[in-house]
Parts: sequence; structure tokens; C-alpha cells
Amino acid sequence: LHAVNEEAKKWFMKQLKHETNESKVARQYWIEERKFSTQTAIEFGIGYAPTDEFALAEHLTLQNFSMEIMSKSGLFREKLRKGKLVTSFQGRLMIPIHEKLGRICGFTARKLAATPEWGEKKAPKYINSPETPFFKKGSNLFNLDFARKLSNNLNNIFLVEGYMDVIGLSKNKIDNVVANLGTSLTSRQILTLNQFFDEIVICFDGDESGYKAALRAAENSIIELKPEKKISFLFLPDNHDPDSFVNKQ
Repeated sequence: LHAVNEEAKKWFMKQLKHETNESKVARQYWIEERKFSTQTAIEFGIGYAPTDEFALAEHLTLQNFSMEIMSKSGLFREKLRKGKLVTSFQGRLMIPIHEKLGRICGFTARKLAATPEWGEKKAPKYINSPETPFFKKGSNLFNLDFARKLSNNLNNIFLVEGYMDVIGLSKNKIDNVVANLGTSLTSRQILTLNQFFDEIVICFDGDESGYKAALRAAENSIIELKPEKKISFLFLPDNHDPDSFVNKQ
């Protein structure tokens, strides 16, 4: 299951480089709108999922992955179409998520101009891989596989709301940063961070929803707080997120 997701990541990365109109939209968003480099895309394994709903399954089949394994991977929808597996991700920028030991366990996918709308419902900005036996959103943290390696030299870790915040801070040489996976902060995530760091600095967006999320994080984290550990809160000016604030300053 890890292997099929790893192969999908490599395929998504290749799609981002292709000279198609779709791929150009994805690269334009990454480079012009987010101001990230091609090298940063490589470092984080960023890719692109084309709108062709069968293309990923066809590629993985050629790599000798069985339909049974693919259907359990979190990469495809439950229902077949025309007897074929249909990808869960279409026309989206793909951001891989790794467990703390570095193995890939899932993806988050960012909506782009090329993203199809699902029926009458507008496609959400971000979608994550579904929960699988090896991908638990309440237990994993984005970028923990890299950030934990810094714990020998750093005592604190920044916890932010967004994947792009992590990437933006990393671009500005702030690497001790992780993000929760689109859910409220859990006690399990606090315990995981406390395995490696003495202080967690929670830095959510500087708007009302960010403040409310910080309050919920405080309520959840205080339960697991050990006497020798510390949790701090860094509040940003209104209408700033960590990425925008660091870029401006």
C-alpha cells in the first residue's frame, strides 16, 4: 500500500512537468501565485493529477499493481465506472503526506482552475486521501518526517494550519514546522510532537477562524501537557497567515 502511493507520487510529479494546458495551469499556480520554485516542488514531491479519471489506474496497472491493492490505497473512489477504477483526484495539485518514518501514506489535493466540478456541488479547495489502515488524519502531521530530524538541535516546533504555510516557511529557512491534516488538533498529535520537542508553538491564521482554531487546540492540548513540556501561542496580525507574514517581513 505504501508502494502504490509512492508510485502514484512519482507519476503525479511527472505530470506536473508535462507540456499540456492542464499542467501549465498547475505550474502557474505554484510558481506565479504561490511564488514557489521548481526546486521546492521537487523537495516536497509536488505533482499534478490530470482530469483524466482513468489515467492513474492505467499507469499503476502497467506497473503490475493489482486492482485489489489499488482499491485499498485511498487513491480511487469506491464505485467503478465502466468496470474501471476512478481516481479520487482530478485536475488538482498533489501534495504527498508522509508518516513520521518517511513512508508515504496519503495525499492532500489543492483545487485548481482545471478541477472539474462534481455535479452541482462546487469542488472543495482541498481534499485529503480517505482514512485507510495506514493513513489516520488524527495521528499524522504534515512534514513531521522531516521536522523531527531537527529535534537534536531545536527544542521547539511550529504548528500551523495549512500545508502551504509549511512549504512557505520552509522556503524562508524555517524548517521546524508541521501542519495538522485539515482536522482539529488531536491529543494523539500532541503526544507525537512531544516525543521529539519540548515546546509546541501553535501559530494559526490571524483571523477569527484562526483564533477559534487556536482555542480548540488549547483545549485539546492541555489534557496531554506534561510538566516538562510547554505549549505557546503565536498570534499573527489580522488577515495574515504564517506564509504571507514571513514573506512580507
